[in-house]
Amino acid sequence: MEASTLPPPVQARAGLGLRIKRRMPKIASIALISLLALILFGPVLLLALFSFNDSSIISLPWEGFTTKWYDAAFDEQAVRDSVFNSLVVASVVTVISVVLGTLASWGLTRLQFAGRGSIGALHGSVLVVPWLIIGVAGLIFFSELDVSLSLETIALMHVVVTFPLVVAIVSAGLIRFQRSLEEAAVDLGASQMQMLRYVVIPQIAPSLAAAGIFAFAWSFNNFEISFFVGGFDETFPVWVFSILRQSENLPLVNAVSTMIAAAQVLAVFGAWALMKRLTRDRGGDDALTDILTGSAR
Repeated sequence: MEASTLPPPVQARAGLGLRIKRRMPKIASIALISLLALILFGPVLLLALFSFNDSSIISLPWEGFTTKWYDAAFDEQAVRDSVFNSLVVASVVTVISVVLGTLASWGLTRLQFAGRGSIGALHGSVLVVPWLIIGVAGLIFFSELDVSLSLETIALMHVVVTFPLVVAIVSAGLIRFQRSLEEAAVDLGASQMQMLRYVVIPQIAPSLAAAGIFAFAWSFNNFEISFFVGGFDETFPVWVFSILRQSENLPLVNAVSTMIAAAQVLAVFGAWALMKRLTRDRGGDDALTDILTGSAR
């Protein structure tokens, strides 16, 4: 029996079933993304929720709404010092790792030399070594050299684990980049610096931004290495570990962690918006056009 000869109710049910089948992939995708978002961000949302609870115990029902934990966080000198230390270390580590990682990525993807594969594998191997082992190794290393533990030793060890990550991210961007644009720019008179500045860097800018964000986050949130090689200088994760030994300090940690998480989210979205604007305003094709027409100096 043809569909046109079916009674109207049967045709309606058949049409509804067809529409549901067509929308099932979209519905499944939305459900999967929602589940992953709940797993990833659910604990952070609960942390932020209970940071406003007028109780030192994380439990329901609420004792009442309050912002006293945020006032206490701003008044705590140890909080300000630890956050400042983490910001300084993470900023230094990010700059060093991005610069050195970009140079190493250029060498690994553009130069041909003996042992290139082994060096690339060596960079990658650092990413799979647990931070606990690296922290203990760093402690033994500095002890043997009789080096005092401080923020400098923390930054040095953070570079050790962050630099390979930058190499991996930037190398992926360079591999996807069309080398024909580099060759065209050089053939038409661009110097190596002009080629890097106006052709390569705009094209791999998203990779550089991603590497910078990950480098900063890895260094700022690192606990294992900072705990072993920091000495008496505390970063934010080490301060959290030390203060959580007393349960009544949990709301204070919730308040500080909520502010840190919010700042990191805003920084990521700000960097993403900036990169979109820069990519839209000045892409690699426009830069290459400037070089070809002689306007790039």
